[in-house]
Amino acid sequence: MIRFNGIDRLLYSPDTVPHRGNLRWGLVTNNAAITATGILNRKELLKNGWNITRLFSPEHGLTAQAADGEKQGDTTDPLTGLPVSSLYGDRFAPSPEELSSTDGILFDIPDAGCRFYTFLWTLTHVMEACEKAGKPLVVLDRSNPAGLSPELAEGPFLDEVHCSSFIGRWSVPVRHSSTLGELALYFRASRLQRLDLTVIPCENPPAWPVTDPLLCNWTPPSPGIPEPVTALLYPGMGLLEGININEGRGTTLPFRIFGAPFIRSAELADDINALGLPGLTAIPFSYQPAWGEWANQWCQGIQWLVTDARQLRPVSAMLRVIRLLQQIYPAQLAQRKYVTNANPSGEGHLDRLLGQPDSWKKIENGSLLPQTNLQEEWAAIISPHRLYNVPQ
Repeated sequence: MIRFNGIDRLLYSPDTVPHRGNLRWGLVTNNAAITATGILNRKELLKNGWNITRLFSPEHGLTAQAADGEKQGDTTDPLTGLPVSSLYGDRFAPSPEELSSTDGILFDIPDAGCRFYTFLWTLTHVMEACEKAGKPLVVLDRSNPAGLSPELAEGPFLDEVHCSSFIGRWSVPVRHSSTLGELALYFRASRLQRLDLTVIPCENPPAWPVTDPLLCNWTPPSPGIPEPVTALLYPGMGLLEGININEGRGTTLPFRIFGAPFIRSAELADDINALGLPGLTAIPFSYQPAWGEWANQWCQGIQWLVTDARQLRPVSAMLRVIRLLQQIYPAQLAQRKYVTNANPSGEGHLDRLLGQPDSWKKIENGSLLPQTNLQEEWAAIISPHRLYNVPQ
């Protein structure tokens, strides 16, 4: 079934944005942002009379294929000839000069549904810049591949005092079970009340994870999220970026496998399966990543088989797995630096991912689990800004 996103509703009902033909628009986007018929959004907007004068690209660039954390420069779009300003280079927000050449900003980027996936924070920087410049912002909403049901939310919440960064600026759960449009409404209400914000909702987004790409009109938002099941695993598997375990980067199965030279695959798979993780089975797996952690070295580890997408709780599962690894391999397992354009030193990456100081010790002593009342607390916060009917 083809699902219509905000871009489709905007194209079919242009009156949702008054006086659009008389305005100059900037567009924050990448090549993953297509219409329901598979056309790049910027091409279809121009075809339908939108005066797009500048493009802005997030992490991974306009192509959505640049390496994780790699600095992106300004460029020119070969499709439209429009200038492309990078929001993952020397700055994370449009400059005042760039905004002065536009009358408003459109934002349309598919998301992965995880707090440390950076497109959400690009949105917040754009929101701040638009509020300061007095420019209207239109968010074209898209579904969340990790699901929208409140019971899917997983923490912890972000400690803004100690752990605010470009992979988590403001306090939301790791798995927030919301769309970018809903989060934009929440942040406007709680932080940016003067922002002229319009959110164009998508049509009946699925409340539960959809792992079949044919059923969700899937396009990969970045190289590390090639398929919907990867997006489902990512809020948990992404935590491995903070320790010396390869998370599948450098292979054809990013975030679906993990390993290291010091792991014993068969024994670890048995130990993980003994945990009884809902919706997951661990299969012994050996591989050699071409890049990333343990590049060009044989790693033993596991491959995940997702047996029930509705029951899977990826963050809770991986917190338990990392704690198990700490217990089995206390001399070999360690935190690692993860260098990115937003964090050149690479320091403190695990704390930034989890949004908690001393996260290594908190995993070790089990204090991050269980996450009692988190779903209820988050539901109460986000409910006034919900755009869709989802199970309560």
